[in-house]
Amino acid sequence: MNGHGDVRREWFEKDYYQVLGVPKNASAAEIKKTYRKLAQQHHPDRNRGNKDAEDRFKEISAAYDVLGDEEKRKQYDQVREMASSGFGGFGGAGTGGWPAGSGRVRVEGFPFSQGAGDIGDLGDLLGMFTGRGRGARTRGATRGADLETEVRISFEDAMKGTTVPLRIQGPAPCPVCGGSGAKPGTAPDVCPQCQGTGTVAEDQGFFSLSRTCPRCGGSGQIIPHPCERCGGSGTVRTTREFSVRIPPGVKDGQRIRLAGRGEAGPAGSRPGDLFVVVKVAPHRMFGRKDSDLTLEVPVTFAEAALGANVKVPTLNGAVTLKVPAGTPSGKTFRIRGKGAPRPRGGSGDLLVTVRVDVPSKLSKEEKELLARLQSMEKESPRKGMGAEA
Repeated sequence: MNGHGDVRREWFEKDYYQVLGVPKNASAAEIKKTYRKLAQQHHPDRNRGNKDAEDRFKEISAAYDVLGDEEKRKQYDQVREMASSGFGGFGGAGTGGWPAGSGRVRVEGFPFSQGAGDIGDLGDLLGMFTGRGRGARTRGATRGADLETEVRISFEDAMKGTTVPLRIQGPAPCPVCGGSGAKPGTAPDVCPQCQGTGTVAEDQGFFSLSRTCPRCGGSGQIIPHPCERCGGSGTVRTTREFSVRIPPGVKDGQRIRLAGRGEAGPAGSRPGDLFVVVKVAPHRMFGRKDSDLTLEVPVTFAEAALGANVKVPTLNGAVTLKVPAGTPSGKTFRIRGKGAPRPRGGSGDLLVTVRVDVPSKLSKEEKELLARLQSMEKESPRKGMGAEA
């Protein structure tokens, strides 16, 4: 029954965790890191004419296609769990269909009762194998792996925006064939065995299992005239140099996605994406809270007590801040529009906190003046605390 879904036989037969050499509880990041390392080691471009390396590369790619996808990995784990419990494959009793009048489904000789408590689980099980149940997903197109790199810029460049050169080493689309794997002037053909699907179906009674097409290796196409530069793989290992535009107002740790700049995928597929992590150096004066900038400005006791107009630095030159009389140390003022650029236009604010600067050294005259001021004070600032004296 070819219309029942697309579950691959390899899920029963192959331990993809063992293929990648990672534990079953490995995180997505660990799986991705291990795959990239193995893929680079066994890539056909680095092992020309080595059939074992080519087969190993295909095996690694097949494993990552499943374990690198959260939903596929979940379904794969369910299938493997069934397999370890005796669900080795699917067949039927007698003619391979539903046992007439039994009210039971036989899975490789294992009776599965359709009792009231089992119907939900059975529905999920059938859905996973027929593509009709809860959580069913269609198989996504193969693509290259995503890459990540890091750039460091100054605080000033982060505020105004800049262009940073990048240098990436690794597999990239072949410049001669454009990643198709076919010799220029020719084109890949649709695989006659799988008709371009990359899989071939095998009837297993009520279920239809599928496996990777042995002729095209799952790509869905064959290349009669391979590109001489890449040998038909569609990728070459090279050093790519290009520039990335850092937008104004970028934050420290922000990731910028460059679509199609990642690792090249199998011949005819699209490359992955490149994620650029921006590291912004701290500024000697300004801090940052989202789109607002922060700044501490020292003022004298007289300026805080009597009030003053104080010059304050900003990203675009100094402005005047009016400090009212009687301003306490630690008071924060907001200067509108003098913060960091916002992604959708405009700018945040500058938050200026004044700190009363207490001099560590005083002249004789200053000491006399402060002593006079102290003698004229009528009320202790500690009144009500039980420490007025």
